[in-house]
Amino acid sequence: MADRQGNQYQVARPIYSVNAFNEDYPKMERDHLTICGHLKRYFSCSRQKAKHVALTLFPVFSWMRGYRVKEWLLSDIVSGLSTGLVAVLQGLAYALLAGVSPGYGLYAAFFPVLIYFVFGTSRHVSAGPFPVLSLMVGSTVNRLVKANNGTDHVSSFGNMTLEEEQIMVAASVTVLAGIVQVVMGVLQIGFIVVYLSDALISGFTTAAAILVLVSQLKYVFGLTVRGYSGVLAVIYTLQHIFDQITNTNIPDLLTAIIVMIIVFPVKEINARFKAKLRVPIPIEFIVTIIATGLSYAFDFEKKYGVDVVGPIIKGYHPPTAANTKVLAETVGDGISIGIVGFAVAFSVAKVYSIKHGYVIDGNQELIAFGLANIFTGSFKGFAAGTSLSRSAVQESTGGKTQVASLISASLVMIVILALGFLLQPLQKSVLAAIIIVNLKGMLMHFNEIPVLWRKDKYDCLVWVATFIASVLLDLDIGLAAGVGFELATVIFRAQFPLCTLEANVGGHDIYRNRKDYREIYEMEGLKIFRCPSPIFFANIDFFRSKLRSSVGFDPVRILRKRNKALRKIRKLLKKGELRMTPEGIINTSYEYQDTDDEELDNNQVEELDLPTYTADLPITIDWKKDLPVNIFVPKIDVHSVIIDFGAVSFLDLSAMKGIKAALKEFIRVEVDMYIVGIDSHLIEKLERCDFFDSEITTSIFFLTVHDAVLHVQMKRSMLSSTKCGSCPEKEGNVQSIEHEHNSDNSDNWSLRQRTHSVLVGTTF
Repeated sequence: MADRQGNQYQVARPIYSVNAFNEDYPKMERDHLTICGHLKRYFSCSRQKAKHVALTLFPVFSWMRGYRVKEWLLSDIVSGLSTGLVAVLQGLAYALLAGVSPGYGLYAAFFPVLIYFVFGTSRHVSAGPFPVLSLMVGSTVNRLVKANNGTDHVSSFGNMTLEEEQIMVAASVTVLAGIVQVVMGVLQIGFIVVYLSDALISGFTTAAAILVLVSQLKYVFGLTVRGYSGVLAVIYTLQHIFDQITNTNIPDLLTAIIVMIIVFPVKEINARFKAKLRVPIPIEFIVTIIATGLSYAFDFEKKYGVDVVGPIIKGYHPPTAANTKVLAETVGDGISIGIVGFAVAFSVAKVYSIKHGYVIDGNQELIAFGLANIFTGSFKGFAAGTSLSRSAVQESTGGKTQVASLISASLVMIVILALGFLLQPLQKSVLAAIIIVNLKGMLMHFNEIPVLWRKDKYDCLVWVATFIASVLLDLDIGLAAGVGFELATVIFRAQFPLCTLEANVGGHDIYRNRKDYREIYEMEGLKIFRCPSPIFFANIDFFRSKLRSSVGFDPVRILRKRNKALRKIRKLLKKGELRMTPEGIINTSYEYQDTDDEELDNNQVEELDLPTYTADLPITIDWKKDLPVNIFVPKIDVHSVIIDFGAVSFLDLSAMKGIKAALKEFIRVEVDMYIVGIDSHLIEKLERCDFFDSEITTSIFFLTVHDAVLHVQMKRSMLSSTKCGSCPEKEGNVQSIEHEHNSDNSDNWSLRQRTHSVLVGTTF
């Protein structure tokens, strides 16, 4: 590489070696260099290591030791009671999404909290049912359980009732999702969420909100609609609803509308004045109590035929094993539920960890939610994640730790053991209305589309593609399609990067895209090309084509033209038809006309790609001037090309071969090539891969664009002085692309002053 004055130096290399390392450190310190040392160190046990493993696997011990009872306990109790009320209602409501009886939703609101309390690393999230996961479980239940419109059910899994089969499928797929999460956590692959961008998650959750909305319409209208799943399920569901719209149960519809009219504005008040309200108004709980009391008092079920929650099982079921047949048929569903549940939960947990200044462990979160789902599924609950609304309530009401979640779980337990029967008269249309109102946050993601379009069109396309695929193809297929489309956009961006030509901005040592600025300076005959992407086998051809188009000519075509011209000149000289005279070169035989109609075989074409050789000619060829006897070769006005590799993070073998070929093409037509900003590890890789030879040397590398520009200026100035002899300095033609700035670094400042003194005759 070279400095600002063109002096060459080698890339710095580590000065130590393995032998030196062995001499400087005792043997016990270098065991890790061997496989045995690795194994010994990995399986060794000490008091500190055992303590670290225990605190990592059971994070509850790390924060419980520092629990401030006097400062935090009261806040956690208030927060837990508020969250518990919401958890009870959401458990009942989201059970409708999961395709099971509402009572089982209370299990999903209870068991995950206990497990997450012990194994989770976030202090503020509320584990439990989440609408997107509930809907994904419900989609699986609808696919595997054929209800036949509620009559004459024929079980596919033995002698089971419809309700038993539904909860068996929901519980089994929940256990499978938990197993997937635990395996991912043990294998330390929590990083998989990096492939789920914010745009993808936003589009996916918005699509889930649409599907949730459609799934609740049958309860709002009081209709009996068969459960559809798979491709175009939402279309079939809407068609079935509109076919029966004349059978709408008016009391159910009026109840749902009244609930939404009451709940929505109060929730808006809670959101707007959350800083002033010590505890949010529990409007859902209040409305539920009132609606339950009215339904019981006026016997809505018998009088108006409304659909109610019905009997809620008192107490807990004994744990049962997952059905192996269901596990075999729901592998894809389990993987989708596990990944989506973790992605959403981790995103919410990360927000609160940043806000309150503590660290969460992604892999431990996977283990926590995985164990929670295995435990919940074993007790006939359904998939759990992190609810945004419950977590917001828990944090905004002053919750400090997971003790608040434990309090909320205690409230759910009281309902399961003693108070569940009070909710039996509750209309399902009330729960559906509460679900629909709570979708407002996810439906507001539609506002992101114009914002994304302005900021990043690729992210906008990912959002739209994920949304459409998830709505039309079902959530699991839609998620896979969204990830595939997202990766395709990444490949497309890498394969077709936005390459630009740079220019000096404002007379400083700053170089940017020349299309973005007005006050720019460009040295005549110099092109600065930038590729902001890794270069590899998929985009090397694009890189070379963009380089040619940016420079303005194809060097291969120019080289072939020159070699053909030289061959014709040699042919004319050999025949004596071309001679040197005092007046110049003349054709003594006829007026020669250049033509490109000559047939060439493969060997001759390969010869045309070799460097031009003129040492055997009695005349000097200047390719910038007209050639003798009407031989035409295109002239090029570029003498130097600088390639900015500052944003190139890696090169593969195909890229190195392509770049080497491109550099040689330009060098062979007398264009100086320079590479700037390349990382040192890429230099070492180029050396290992025999990139350098007699034509391409390490002298082409410079630290910055400005270093290379100064070198080109100096070189062109020296060439100009050589051509015109001992020319005095051209007065008034001395320019610099640097202004004098005060600098704290005196060495850099003196270097720039010395550079100024040698710049003569620079033209922009």
